[in-house]
Amino acid sequence: MPKQQARLHDHILDTALELAEVSSWEQLQLHAVAEALDISLDDIRRHYPQKDDLVEAWFDRADQAMLGAERAADFTDLPRHERLQLVITDWLDALAPHRRLTRQMLAYKLEFGHVHLQALGLMRISRTVQWFREAARQDSTGLKRIIDECTLTSIYLAAFTRWLFDDSANGCNSKAFLLTALRRWPGNGCKACTQPAEPERSAAPLHPPGP
Repeated sequence: MPKQQARLHDHILDTALELAEVSSWEQLQLHAVAEALDISLDDIRRHYPQKDDLVEAWFDRADQAMLGAERAADFTDLPRHERLQLVITDWLDALAPHRRLTRQMLAYKLEFGHVHLQALGLMRISRTVQWFREAARQDSTGLKRIIDECTLTSIYLAAFTRWLFDDSANGCNSKAFLLTALRRWPGNGCKACTQPAEPERSAAPLHPPGP
């Protein structure tokens, strides 16, 4: 895409987000976006054939931010749960500026009659999980890959759902949930989570036994 077209592509999305923040994603009208940018509706259609394509572009930005994030030199030496935590946290942080709208976008997809949007949503989940695995250098294959993908998908969706409604500072509660869930993943390389617990020791008597 030529640079000028790429800039317009981004401007349309940015303007749509700004206008929706004033009202809601449901109330956002594409003709209002066109008027704000002084372009035609056909200009918008060329970049976004339907309103939901703006949603896909918003999640594409999160994918790009996560994949483009700088990693420490020792990133590949970290245990799996730490690598995945960093990757997924980068993805969530990219969405954080418009968390309320992100929640509304997903609610719009889940409305009755939007089956086609829900099907695209499932494809989006699968695609994002694949990029999580690539970014975290998760190289399992065969049956183990299938199990890993299913486990990671369930953890990601559970953490994402909590994050959407998390009012704690910087979404720290849902991020803590994410880390705990990843640590409990069998074989994740977290020694503190895989070592058996030490047997409980009986408490010493408070007073020495009598004669």
